[in-house]
Amino acid sequence: MSFLQALRNFFREAFVNLLRGWKVGLLAVVTIAVSLAIGGVFLLASRNLAASLAEWQSQMRVVIYLRPETADAELRRLAAEAAEPAWVDGVDAVTAAAARGRFGEIFPSLSNLVEGWQDEPLPASLEVRLKTGKIETAALESWLEGWRKHPEVTLVDDDREWLGQVETAAAVLRVIGLVLGTVLVGAAIFTTASVIRLTAFLHNEEISVLRLVGATEFYIRGPFYAEGLVQGLLGGSLATAALYGAWRLVHARTPDTLLTEILAGRFLSFREAALLVLLGGAAGLLGAIVSLRRESL
Repeated sequence: MSFLQALRNFFREAFVNLLRGWKVGLLAVVTIAVSLAIGGVFLLASRNLAASLAEWQSQMRVVIYLRPETADAELRRLAAEAAEPAWVDGVDAVTAAAARGRFGEIFPSLSNLVEGWQDEPLPASLEVRLKTGKIETAALESWLEGWRKHPEVTLVDDDREWLGQVETAAAVLRVIGLVLGTVLVGAAIFTTASVIRLTAFLHNEEISVLRLVGATEFYIRGPFYAEGLVQGLLGGSLATAALYGAWRLVHARTPDTLLTEILAGRFLSFREAALLVLLGGAAGLLGAIVSLRRESL
């Protein structure tokens, strides 16, 4: 018998065993599916958060708020001064009137709060766009500190502060997902091993006959390995389908919320979804190997 014929026989026997003992087989499939689905949620969230973080970092800027009485000529002079460093990609000088107009556009329901004032209620500012690839941290810190001490400046808002916090949150999310996913996959492997062990026990007489007629250990154990692999692939496929269904449901229920855009903007790529399915197959196969190593067939 050729190797390919043996594989066909293994998988045929595996499907027969799954149909015969579908209840215990379903337990293993569902356990793998739940484990991978929970891990997939963390993978999806961390992936989208990392993509959002990369986009925000590409648009990173420093906003320098000036005193309300700063004249337009002084605003232009300060904008030219702020544009001098090599890491500055550009500077937008925002007058107090322009700031008030922006506020009305962004918050139309609150626009009456900035109307009717004798003086402009919002300060002028300099929006400094940074070249992220050319920033020297020490020089930038010194530059920012100089602006903070400038007599015309009231506040310096540095995007790097909150971006650093988001980056830390993304790292924590990845670690939690990795640890939780590892524990759950371990539980799935244990469940698969228990199911395969039970199946092997039910076929103990057949295994004894095969040994008497000279069958190799590879031929005897092959169907059980195939059964674990099939259970894992089914569990991985079910987990991916459930994750996609949940993702579509979130977008249908809350399509325009900021949280949805940040954590679930895009679904897993085809490669990542395929890896999730293959991880299920690997967990099922490993469960079968562990089970048969512990049990003398």
